[in-house]
Amino acid sequence: MRVIVQRVTEAQVAIENKVQGAIKQGVMLLIAVKDSDKQQDIEYICRKILNLRIFEDSDGKMNQSLLDIDGEILSVSQFTLYARTRKGNRPSFTDAGTPEYASKVYHDLNEKLAASGLKVATGVFGADMQVSLINDGPVTIILDTEID
Repeated sequence: MRVIVQRVTEAQVAIENKVQGAIKQGVMLLIAVKDSDKQQDIEYICRKILNLRIFEDSDGKMNQSLLDIDGEILSVSQFTLYARTRKGNRPSFTDAGTPEYASKVYHDLNEKLAASGLKVATGVFGADMQVSLINDGPVTIILDTEID
């Protein structure tokens, strides 16, 4: 599983010009799933997202987590994170999970994140979405269960 975590002051996802999900301070997640991802990958990524200390404390140091600040989460599926671009100019997405499996893992991850008690807004898996955000910092972290 590959997740881009962006610290935001606000973010939203729209479908056909209608807001599907919106958040204030927290993180926007772009999530890609492989068919080899398992329950332990969901648990690992969830734990990392909730506990990453990427928010500033009163001294201006990144010492607080999403849980510490009672932040919000906007979760968007994005299979293109598994694009292969080494050969030619047209990306290959063969590493991305099948839509059926990836959709299940994406929804399971969102449920696990929501179980923390934090607000979790989402896009719609497989939809054509427009995402807007204000990246705070900017702070952008890449999580990958195959590398971390």
